[in-house]
Amino acid sequence: MRPFLILQIRPFDDASDDEFKALLKYGGLKETEAHRVRMEQNGIPEINLDDYSGIIVGGGPSNVSDSLIDKSEAQKRFEADLNILFDKVFNNDFPFLGICYGMGALAKHQGGEVSKELYGESVGAIDISMTAEGQQDKLLKGLPTVFMAYCGHKEACQNLTPGATLLASSTECPSQMIRFQSNIYATQFHVELDEAGIKLRIEAYKNHGYFNPEDAQFLIDKMADANVIYPSKILRRFVDSYKR
Repeated sequence: MRPFLILQIRPFDDASDDEFKALLKYGGLKETEAHRVRMEQNGIPEINLDDYSGIIVGGGPSNVSDSLIDKSEAQKRFEADLNILFDKVFNNDFPFLGICYGMGALAKHQGGEVSKELYGESVGAIDISMTAEGQQDKLLKGLPTVFMAYCGHKEACQNLTPGATLLASSTECPSQMIRFQSNIYATQFHVELDEAGIKLRIEAYKNHGYFNPEDAQFLIDKMADANVIYPSKILRRFVDSYKR
């Protein structure tokens, strides 16, 4: 099997390692079936799409909508690399899944308006509702039309990105899952997170503006009541649909 390329931007080792392990676990992948690249460290190497089954871009504290002056040199580098990679992805309708930051980066590349003006969501579990198109999509078909997912983001798509098909929404954020062409996907919610993972990220990012740091333990306790089951099935379906 050709590996999946997993691109990450999380600067904290604990959070990055946990994300990678979760992507493997819920994607049904062995470590040998993934090529991990931490973009925040060295950018993205030269990529030949023929070497891979698909590409997954994870989340992190970076925001594509930040001004250049507020972006680190590392972020400027990996975003430039991502845009080159996105050109290849769209030219080939290559299997791609962007998660949280990965959705914002993909949408911006396609001319979408991504900002912090509206539709940011606090850390927590929310209801995701499929559209009619989503109910027919191979990654969602047969799942409950409303399901819970973990989220937490400062920026969001301010409108449906040109060329995208809307697959799912939430009350606070209209663009929760989109598809371009036939094989290019993005989710604002997290398809890789379980209860342990969201608790780890609450601790890791409690001083990064997502919520009041004093609320961290309250949020952790609240996660125990969430019934988040189905997002990981989307990740597994993506992997199963495109592994080759």
